[in-house]
Amino acid sequence: MTSAAPVAPPSGGAPSTPGRPWWLIAAGPGAVVVAILAVLAAGAYSGAFGALSGFADPGAVVRYGLPVATVLSELAASLTLGGLVAAACLLAPGLLQRRALTAAGVAATVWALAAVAQLVLRYSYVAAISPAAPGFGSGLGAFVTDIPLGRVGLAIVVLAATTSGLALAVRGPVGALWVATLPLAALAVQSTTGHAAGAADHQLAIGAMFLHLGGAALWVGGLGTLAILVAGRPGAADDDGRAVAAAVSRFSPIAAWCFAAVATSGLVNAWIRMDGLADLTTPYGSLVLVKAVLLTVLGALGWAHRQWIVGRLAESSDRVRVLFWQLLAVELAVIGAVSGVAVALGSTAPPVPDDVPADTSPAYQLTGAPLPPEPTGARWFTEWSLDPLFAFACVAGLVVYLRWAVRLARRGDRWPVGRTISWSAGMLLMFWVTSGGPAVYGQVLFSAHMLQHMIMAMLAPLFLVLAAPVTLLLRAVPARKDGSRGPRESVLAIVHSRWGQLLARPVVAAVLFAGGMIAFYYTPAFELALTNHAGHVWMVVHFTLVGYLFANALIGIDPGPTRPGYPQRLLLLFATMAFHAFFGVVLTSGTSLLVADWYGNMGRPWGLSAIEDQQRGGGVAWGIGELPTLALAIAVAIQWTRSDEREARRRDRRADRDGDAELTEYNAMLARMAERDGVAERDGATAPEQRATDRDGR
Repeated sequence: MTSAAPVAPPSGGAPSTPGRPWWLIAAGPGAVVVAILAVLAAGAYSGAFGALSGFADPGAVVRYGLPVATVLSELAASLTLGGLVAAACLLAPGLLQRRALTAAGVAATVWALAAVAQLVLRYSYVAAISPAAPGFGSGLGAFVTDIPLGRVGLAIVVLAATTSGLALAVRGPVGALWVATLPLAALAVQSTTGHAAGAADHQLAIGAMFLHLGGAALWVGGLGTLAILVAGRPGAADDDGRAVAAAVSRFSPIAAWCFAAVATSGLVNAWIRMDGLADLTTPYGSLVLVKAVLLTVLGALGWAHRQWIVGRLAESSDRVRVLFWQLLAVELAVIGAVSGVAVALGSTAPPVPDDVPADTSPAYQLTGAPLPPEPTGARWFTEWSLDPLFAFACVAGLVVYLRWAVRLARRGDRWPVGRTISWSAGMLLMFWVTSGGPAVYGQVLFSAHMLQHMIMAMLAPLFLVLAAPVTLLLRAVPARKDGSRGPRESVLAIVHSRWGQLLARPVVAAVLFAGGMIAFYYTPAFELALTNHAGHVWMVVHFTLVGYLFANALIGIDPGPTRPGYPQRLLLLFATMAFHAFFGVVLTSGTSLLVADWYGNMGRPWGLSAIEDQQRGGGVAWGIGELPTLALAIAVAIQWTRSDEREARRRDRRADRDGDAELTEYNAMLARMAERDGVAERDGATAPEQRATDRDGR
């Protein structure tokens, strides 16, 4: 009979543990070697750098140093992000969490130094000037202040340096989560360069590149952080072994979503460079098909392997290292295979080159896309401009919600189908409004932009609030017992925090909802949302979130702030409706064009003039915007009626239990009051006679 218990070590010896996999520790230097080999393969080693590029040779230091600095910067940034996310979401407070934060801080320091070297060497490469040449410093200064590529590099350096200091200073999951936004911001800045900067579909390429960079960085960085925790764990620390096993299990769904983000964004980037399905027959299109098939197969293998490994990690803490290194080896094989296909795609000429087409039309110069045809009823649903970031978010939101609902059903709990339908409708609306007709025409028509605003701020949040996502999360996601913060704990912390309570208060939510429009449309924020992709993302998130808070304050089912009575809710809603009407009237009667350099210079041969279209947008805000408000009013009235009905049923049930004691007590109270009134009347009638008797007696 065999036993799963570990074999005791010899007397006086230490528990036997598997050796460190030095082949994995050498992965970072190996990546640098691969980068150098890539440079050699490009012909740099032969000294023909200047002949190949058409520029003077900046020197061997630049030729070899730039790819090395780039690889180190990307690896260090990934490890920084992975360590911060592990400390925020995977680990409980303690030694392992502090080790993850320390690893993130050290990696951020390396990232900052590598980013500085990358910035200097990149300028030398672009300008074909040796760093030792006279005037190099002044040229570098002009590069980081006047050239977009240089400004991006400088921003990354600043973010990396800030992250390095904060990652070593913070303690706890909340601080780690806030600091993790800095490397994400650096990836967002980085996504505006490279292929994204030269692609014809600029906004599409930027969104896809951010998904690609963010998914890959979190995936690789999370694995690297877990490797550090496993390699540095004492062999006899069973609690550490269980904590690492739990962290690996929690990282598994994160890795799955990272794989989905990398795969989706990679295919989108490939599709940008094809005109249609006919291009699938070209060598580039064939590689895209191969990549799709390989990604599907590799994803299935990775998922099956994780299912087998993660479940066994908790069997014995002594086996954690062996199983984890096996898991890491397969994960690296998957990442390597995906990268190999990506390299093959990058070495093949696409049907649509990365060069920006020579389109001199005003609309293209402003938006980066051709002017769409005149809008008709059907074109609102046939014209599309995919936003990879929000499309991925909508699909992820729908999948997660459905998984939670299925989880409740499997354990025998009931979740209303109407709420699931409501959430699905809200996600589909958000997908359409960010990638469909409103997104296409919102770039060239103010009225279409206002329609997009009304849907994302008033209509979609109505469906999302009625779906009660927070309640579903609290019922479907188990609470963690080790002190770490998962989705359940994080959401509860936000809901019950002082800031969360303040922003969700009905009056505050109404002020943000109504006043936010004035602050947006009559400040430079509107122009920023039109001209900058980050500003556009902020606009969508802001209006959707504010609309959600306002709707949740009125008709929300989820836990939240103390909501006022139903009469006060209707009063607040009508006040907001009046403000919307006032805002619409101002736009309808206005003669000053908002962001005139944008909407006034589209060069549209169809439709109304820019000022007439803006006035139509005021009518949209006034008229169409009132429809969701009316729906909110109806929902408040229905909830009010149902509340009264529930209260009546509750009283009926209590009366059945106690024999209507409340009514009996009420009748007894009335009888006592009547008896007191009768005594008072008799006393009042006899008082004059008593006073007369008293006088006669005297």
